[in-house]
Formats: sequence, C-alpha cells, structure tokens
Amino acid sequence: MENKVYKVLEDLNIAFEKCEHEPAHTMEDLKTVGLEGAECKNLFLRNYKGNRHYLVVVVGDKKVDLKELTEKIGDTKLSFASEKRLDKYLGLKPGSVSPFGLINDESGAVDVILDDEIKNYDRANFHPCINTVTLTVNTEDLYKYIDYTNHEYSFIKM
Repeated sequence: MENKVYKVLEDLNIAFEKCEHEPAHTMEDLKTVGLEGAECKNLFLRNYKGNRHYLVVVVGDKKVDLKELTEKIGDTKLSFASEKRLDKYLGLKPGSVSPFGLINDESGAVDVILDDEIKNYDRANFHPCINTVTLTVNTEDLYKYIDYTNHEYSFIKM
C-alpha cells in the first residue's frame, strides 16, 4: 500500500520528503524524529449509528473533545471506529492512519475534517499508510491529494 501512495504522489507531481524511523504509534513517538512542518494526529471516528465515518486531522498534541466535535459537525455521538472498520474503509491498521489512506475509500464513505490550524503551516507530516515512515508534503499538495481521492473536506476550529 505504501507504494500505491508514492505512485499517486508521483502522478500528481507532489514532492515529498521521506523519513524512515522506528514504528511510531503516537504523537510522542514522532517527537524524536524531528521533522519540519505540522505534526498531525489522525483520528478515525464513527457516529453512534455507525453509518457515517470521519477522518479527523488535528495539528499537534491537541486533545479532541468528541462531544464538541459532534456538535460542530451536526451528527450523532462520535466515537473511535474499530480496527475492523479502519481496515474496511481505509485499508489501514491502527497507528498508520493518515489522509493517504483515502485512496482505499473508493466509495467515498469517509468524510474528512481538517483542523483549521493546518492553514497556518506550509508543510505537514503524515504516514504513507505505514508507521515506520513519515512523509512531509506541502499543505496545498495535501488538499490536492484529497481532491484526487474524490473526498470533500471541511475545516473546523478544534
């Protein structure tokens, strides 16, 4: 799957810097890597009924208040989606969640929510569907990538 991400980035003429590292499961694990750009936390959530799924990209170590986020997006109670749902919708394993997994959601079942603060950064860091590598891309190219996957995205102040 990692190679699929590189192929799409190449096809879209999106430049990136690649950093290989020990497995990073948390934001704390990435702090030792020392990358430039926004360090982004990626959450895969579902609503109470389980009929809506969200990829939420948050800058830094922010705590996400799921109740507040639920109110802002106007859905039913949000919670973390199961590993089974993560695999079904994004083809990912826990610890490797990122917008790059959207290429696996061909049905467009996942809504994308971006932290408004990401607009303050020229570059951002994400796993290419594997947690032993982090790619740094221009944030404008991130939007281009998401557009390529046929997903709409919205910005929310977290």
